[in-house]
Amino acid sequence: MDERGRAADAVRPLRFPDESVPLYTVGQVASMLDVQPAFLRRLDALDVVRPSRSDGGQRRYSRREIDQLHAINGLMGEGMTLAGAQRILLMQAEIDDLRRQIAELTEP
Repeated sequence: MDERGRAADAVRPLRFPDESVPLYTVGQVASMLDVQPAFLRRLDALDVVRPSRSDGGQRRYSRREIDQLHAINGLMGEGMTLAGAQRILLMQAEIDDLRRQIAELTEP
């Protein structure tokens, strides 16, 4: 292999797992979202977000779950109750699905 081949290998983008792979611990997610770990554990206990568990029983969050937690935390920061924030996210998901269906039906 010549120098150009090695250089090309060096600039290839890294492959990251998809957003549903549970990689992040409670502490990491709490730090990312600037919340207390107890807040995350409480949302798990209330079945708002159900993180996976490691072999040792520790919670592991996926990117998708972190995005959901971020959205809930933001809505609650604006004064919404937890139930209200969950309802808004559910309605947003329904709207997104309906928009996708409309786009599929209107494509030539």
